[in-house]
Amino acid sequence: MNGWIKGLLAAAIGGAANTIAVVIVDPVNFNLVTGAGKVATVAAVGAIMSAAAYLKKSPIPEGK
Repeated sequence: MNGWIKGLLAAAIGGAANTIAVVIVDPVNFNLVTGAGKVATVAAVGAIMSAAAYLKKSPIPEGK
């Protein structure tokens, strides 16, 4: 189970890290000064999408 949790966290962090691409493509609207809320939203959605994809591939293991 410990490895599964690490995998889920890694997927979420990787999804959130994709926010860097959005900041590079549109720095006027997505930046940490005036667009921090937008950046946080993109990071959260990326993390959720990646975590959902991980859960599809590796469902929650049954406890013992």
